[in-house]
Amino acid sequence: MSGARPLAAGLAASLSVATGYLPIAFSFGVAAVQAGLAPSIAVLASVLVYAGASQFLLISLLASGAGLWTALPTVLLMNARHVLYGPALQVVLGPRQRLATPWLAFGLTDEVFATAMSKMQGVPEAEREHWLLGLQLGAYAAWVGGTVMGVTLVGEVDRWPAAVREGLAFVLPALFFALLLEAGVLRWWRAVLTAAVVAAVLVCFIPGYHALALAILCGALAHAATADRG
Repeated sequence: MSGARPLAAGLAASLSVATGYLPIAFSFGVAAVQAGLAPSIAVLASVLVYAGASQFLLISLLASGAGLWTALPTVLLMNARHVLYGPALQVVLGPRQRLATPWLAFGLTDEVFATAMSKMQGVPEAEREHWLLGLQLGAYAAWVGGTVMGVTLVGEVDRWPAAVREGLAFVLPALFFALLLEAGVLRWWRAVLTAAVVAAVLVCFIPGYHALALAILCGALAHAATADRG
């Protein structure tokens, strides 16, 4: 029972992420069914893939006739940025890791990483793993639950006001912006500014997912180069 309290605290911390995930996952469920996927396959994608924007890309590629040998490498490249998340989070978790790494790695999304990095320093080191697991479980449940809602209510979406339907497309950037403000953007202004400038320049020349991965790397390097100077 020693892990029950930090697990519950992590679940509570996941509410901000879960609130954003529900409408995004709902949109995915609707888009997947409208693209011709069976509702069960759409839900299975959220259960097993759990990759946010990559799932939208995956159904777009499959719906356009692209084979798995085209779709899978594209999705993997889009998610290459996650390679940077694990080592950064491992430093905060500390050396005494008890939970198996695959359990923690599977739930490490962009939003979970951002929330963990901004809040986990305030969690006692011995409780951080279970806190992170709670954070991930809350976000995962919201993503799968939102997908189920989307495939169930797909026939009702056309009756919604146009403003509501169009607003769903802005949920993901709004969630990132809210998490950035919650983390205290002024602490990371050099990294944020560097990443934003690099992304804005590179997106004119290369695909967005490559630009994003390189921008994250440049932002991290900028922070590392200036951290000692305060």
